Amino acid sequence: MHYADLVQLYFERSNALQWYWTLYVVIIGGLLAFSSLRVRRDAITGLLVTLLFCMFAYKNLGAIHDTTLQRMAALDAIHQLPADSSDTRRIGALINPTLVAPDYEGIRNFHIASDLVTIAALWAMELRRRRAARENDAAHSSGDAGRH
Repeated sequence: MHYADLVQLYFERSNALQWYWTLYVVIIGGLLAFSSLRVRRDAITGLLVTLLFCMFAYKNLGAIHDTTLQRMAALDAIHQLPADSSDTRRIGALINPTLVAPDYEGIRNFHIASDLVTIAALWAMELRRRRAARENDAAHSSGDAGRH
């Protein structure tokens, strides 16, 4: 492979990684919007939504992992490629320092922390609905007691 091919591969993997993160953010936004618009309390729906989100998050993190490894392999290949011309050396000296990839462990930890915060938000909304329903029931009960 030539230097230009490896750099193109690196950026293709970077773009794929960006799409996985974009999908992740869109799913979380939709999930939180869905949950915030629900009026009635329903633990089974909450449990199913949580389970489906966990399954999605697991597969999304797996795709991010694979793509990150591919991106790192392309980066390693770029750094190990011998410069076959003065142009490659000159361009490499400019571009190579800007090609950085974070460690996967940090990416994984951020994803898992985001997963946990999302699940906590889902259940906080479910608990808010339960509390509101109890308060509503109590208000109706005390209102009915005053009429008798």
